Amino acid sequence: MTGMWEEFDAESLATREAFSKDRDFVWGWYEWRRAMVQRCPPNSAHLAIAAMVSCFPKLTLITQNVDDLHERAGSKDVIHLHGSLQQPRCYSCGDPYVLPSRIPGELPDGGRLAPPQCPSCGGWIRPGVVWFGEDLPADSWMQAKMAVKTCDVFFCIGTSSSVYPAADLPFEAAERGACVIQVNRTPTELDRVSNYNLKGKAGEIMNALYRVIWGQHRNCF
Repeated sequence: MTGMWEEFDAESLATREAFSKDRDFVWGWYEWRRAMVQRCPPNSAHLAIAAMVSCFPKLTLITQNVDDLHERAGSKDVIHLHGSLQQPRCYSCGDPYVLPSRIPGELPDGGRLAPPQCPSCGGWIRPGVVWFGEDLPADSWMQAKMAVKTCDVFFCIGTSSSVYPAADLPFEAAERGACVIQVNRTPTELDRVSNYNLKGKAGEIMNALYRVIWGQHRNCF
């Protein structure tokens, strides 16, 4: 939260109430965030995870992030538990909306930007993220739960393991006998059940793991 946004609390903007009260301001904030994300390239962790797909019979990628960095790194069929900045929908009818390719840089009128209207019902388009107080997308949550039930190895990378219900997933995997590997810079509640706790930056650790373990695999990049 920098510049014009530094006096605002992100949690106060990420709610249905905030959108109802001042939709132009909330939409402007999310478009500013989308523009910031588009200027950021995938890091070495995103790239290593995308490369790991070819090293396993099956790899399910579940993320709490709302950016598209995994997709831009080359990962397919990413499960976004908290929605995506790239997938807005109608506030009224729920229909998906295709965003224009243009992403605003500097926003006019103190950060306000009027959201587009739904072609189907005329309702206002809202950001495609899960706001505080909202349920996770049912389809995404079901896919994540099914993956946990059948996985052999569960990597938990760069998360505090404190945002529920997503934080339950690695614990469920551990209970079912999967090998749980945590990659994090600081200790979390998951430390006590993880088979391996790898301390450090996700980009450095995942890149090193890929190079050492899978880098010479004939099917890997």
